[in-house]
Amino acid sequence: MNTAAAQPDQPQEVTFDDALQMAVQLHRNNQLEGAVQLYQRLLEAVPGHPDVLHLMGMARHQMGQSDEGVSLIERAIEAEPNYAGYFNNLGNIYMARGEVAKALGAYQQAVELDQGNADLHNNLGALYKAQRQFDQAHASYERAMQLDPRHVSAHNNMGLLYAEKGDRPGAITYYIKALELLPGDSSARRLLGTTYYAMGRIADAGEVYRQWLEQEPEHPTARHMYAACTGQGVPERAPDDYVEQAFDHFAESFESVLNERLNYQAPQLCADMLARHLPPPQHQFVMLDAGCGTGLCGPLMAPWARALAGVDLSKGMLDRAQTKGVYSDLYKAELTEFLHLSPRQWDVVLSADTLCYFGDLGKVIQESANSLKPGGTLVFTVEALPDEAELAHQIQPHGRYAHHQQHIVEVLSAAGLSLLDMEGVILREEGGKPVNGWLVAARQLA
Repeated sequence: MNTAAAQPDQPQEVTFDDALQMAVQLHRNNQLEGAVQLYQRLLEAVPGHPDVLHLMGMARHQMGQSDEGVSLIERAIEAEPNYAGYFNNLGNIYMARGEVAKALGAYQQAVELDQGNADLHNNLGALYKAQRQFDQAHASYERAMQLDPRHVSAHNNMGLLYAEKGDRPGAITYYIKALELLPGDSSARRLLGTTYYAMGRIADAGEVYRQWLEQEPEHPTARHMYAACTGQGVPERAPDDYVEQAFDHFAESFESVLNERLNYQAPQLCADMLARHLPPPQHQFVMLDAGCGTGLCGPLMAPWARALAGVDLSKGMLDRAQTKGVYSDLYKAELTEFLHLSPRQWDVVLSADTLCYFGDLGKVIQESANSLKPGGTLVFTVEALPDEAELAHQIQPHGRYAHHQQHIVEVLSAAGLSLLDMEGVILREEGGKPVNGWLVAARQLA
């Protein structure tokens, strides 16, 4: 009898490389806790392993612990100072944190180590553009395209650079070239449509979205923006999939674009309105940041907050809001439904630049009223239709809705809210022109 064959199977030893691949797969599947645990075990086996330090640094950053992420990647660089990828991802983290000067230094070092890498030149160009060093940005994008003539992102970024410099026809040339290189590129289509809109060429923008819809009939951006530019098939509010996709895409650059290029005022305006209608802040209220985005309103609301929650449809935005360190809870949900499920819960509901994604405000204002405690306060902004407009609300070619003052008064009254204050304000700039809006405060008296 062959006794060896009767023995139970022996456990297979997992090699270091096999375990690393398992950790990377967990990381790719966004199972970050499990990935980090395995990275830590790998570092116990091989202390100071640069790849593991680097990967764990990226995971820690994704978990909202970017200080630790930076420290880990810096240790990886100490162990392997000639690998460009470590510097590139360090630059990505700094960029996500808004530390542009540090990001620029990291990207420059990455390019120095790997000068033939088109992606690195493209990233460096984006940093130069963020610092308004336009000549250096142009040179970096040119170098990326020389190294890889089919580099679609470099063409799109060059278009963005031309647009930033006020040369929209030049921008269009690069977006069209990007579409020639990759006919299905959604970024180029979106940028081309947006640029035509900014130039007042609404029909051309609509044609871009029509062609996009022909190829991708269910694409949420194409569908919504076609409706916005043509007035055909306009939804009651911006669809959830459009909002989620648009803001997930926009999350990383959201704050820099709004603050540096669009002179964004809505969060501060809302905070000023709170100060006018609330008692001095003593961390006394349960508050909701409704449509919190990346959390720009959170630090402004925090002095009044005993507890501060945020809700948004975009996970990318919520991930950024988490880093503000002021929210006790963050929820991924559609706003009207979330408010419906939280009756009489909030002392204050604040919504900056979110209700512009709704047409008729009746339902969302009613649910806001129902979610407030007696005596609770609602503060919000919307974009303004001119006084002479005959419609209560209207979608605009940029995809947001504008509202007539009378519509706001009517829906507040119907919801049982007492209007405290309504002020005409400038919310931001767009295409070099001010975006007019209404800043509103109301109170639940029931």
